[in-house]
Amino acid sequence: NMTNTTLPIYSLYGPHSSEGAGSFRPTAEMLAGLDVLIFDIQPVGARFYTYLTTLLYVMQVVAEHNLPLIVCDRPNPIGGEIIEGPILEQSFESFVGCGALPIRHGLTIGEAARLFNEVWQTNCDLTVIGCEGWRRGMFFDETGLPWVAPSPNMPKWETAVLYPGTCLIEGTNLSEGRGTTLPFEIIGAPWLDGVKLAEKVDELGLDGVRIRPLQFIPTDSKWQGQRCTGVQLHVTDKQTFRPVTTALHIIAAIKQQHPNEFEWRYTHFDRLVGTDDVRREIERETATSTLLSTGVCDIINSWTPAIEQYIHQRQTILLYKN
Repeated sequence: NMTNTTLPIYSLYGPHSSEGAGSFRPTAEMLAGLDVLIFDIQPVGARFYTYLTTLLYVMQVVAEHNLPLIVCDRPNPIGGEIIEGPILEQSFESFVGCGALPIRHGLTIGEAARLFNEVWQTNCDLTVIGCEGWRRGMFFDETGLPWVAPSPNMPKWETAVLYPGTCLIEGTNLSEGRGTTLPFEIIGAPWLDGVKLAEKVDELGLDGVRIRPLQFIPTDSKWQGQRCTGVQLHVTDKQTFRPVTTALHIIAAIKQQHPNEFEWRYTHFDRLVGTDDVRREIERETATSTLLSTGVCDIINSWTPAIEQYIHQRQTILLYKN
């Protein structure tokens, strides 16, 4: 409980953060009088979960101030073996995408710090305190640790399993479940035919997931107070489930099923994905193809060479084996 402390508390969630005055990067005033900075935050294994960007910004600033940084490592709740999504292109770097990483990067926060320092050459005075007992193939439910929500819309570790895919819904006019008790587990809009969508997606036979239709009313965010029809994603096998693949199939199916109602939030979607190639290809496929699943698979397969290069690049900074 920090409410009784006399220590100053600063937000690194931007100058207009609800936490009060702050910025995205530590300022000289924030760092004044410090001997060392400790970073101890639980991420969720997705590039656009912004704690990763905050870490990079902190490392860049402490390097400028010759201030030592200690990173207390945490388990990657969705494991460290599965890599998914395109590598972010430099022109799409933002607070939700700090650099050339895939969406599901397979790193712990400590390993990300080592990557930033040794490969991206932030060159700060870095110490990583590793996790005891964590192995690359472990999901959070295998750690025996209690899940403490790292942000309001990450209420349980299972949410993190879906998040690398369903967060992409933010870049559309569909609800991603914010304002409900199932954020990032449900997708919908007042105009969406959830029954038809569930049938269409289930026909694809996507690994590790089942889709069911449902209705919900968000209490805030998109479609606040309006009855939405849509689908809920049930992960049946976390090892074979591929959230990014699943989300792109769902988005493409909705785009084809509701071409007049579906809308992109272009800038945000492209920043989340890390390229505009994915959106443009879905646009082309939904306009021309009746075999839409084949087009989405082609998009996913096109990431393979870059992912293989990334896997090779990260070998020197990994801290844990399986």
